[in-house]
Amino acid sequence: MSNDQIAATRAEVTEWFFEDYLPRWVAVAAGTSDEGPEFIHDYWGTPLHVTGLEQSFWCLDDASVRGFLDLNYAPLRESGYSHTVVPDRRVLVYNSVGAAIEVIWSRRRADETEIQRWAVQFSVAKSERGWRVVGIHSAATDKNRLAEVWPAESALEEASHG
Repeated sequence: MSNDQIAATRAEVTEWFFEDYLPRWVAVAAGTSDEGPEFIHDYWGTPLHVTGLEQSFWCLDDASVRGFLDLNYAPLRESGYSHTVVPDRRVLVYNSVGAAIEVIWSRRRADETEIQRWAVQFSVAKSERGWRVVGIHSAATDKNRLAEVWPAESALEEASHG
């Protein structure tokens, strides 16, 4: 891929994720949208692999994907969720149909108090249906920068060799 192709794919994935997916996810979670949980199938693929909270599992059908969405929404709704702030993010392009989005989500109430903070990596792939998340890896965090959550391998090697 040329640098121009990489830049074009990065722009496409970034717009799809942050300008389309994120606002819809937030609106449904906050209850400010008339859409139901089925909207997620415009963004999350089936099957979907998930890791987080020291668990690893597959959502093998649409119902289990919606179930995973509901699992995410329940504690937020119970806590008065209204919006998400993004302290850090990066988009990695592997090729014209494969990328990863790494992000820190700060999920908050209307008064800006934080409910939860997660570092999340979304593996995404493009098909005839457009971009879809095919894998999600997450870790609870209190950090503001992805580099603090997931340091580069060279930094880990330097630390271990002291």
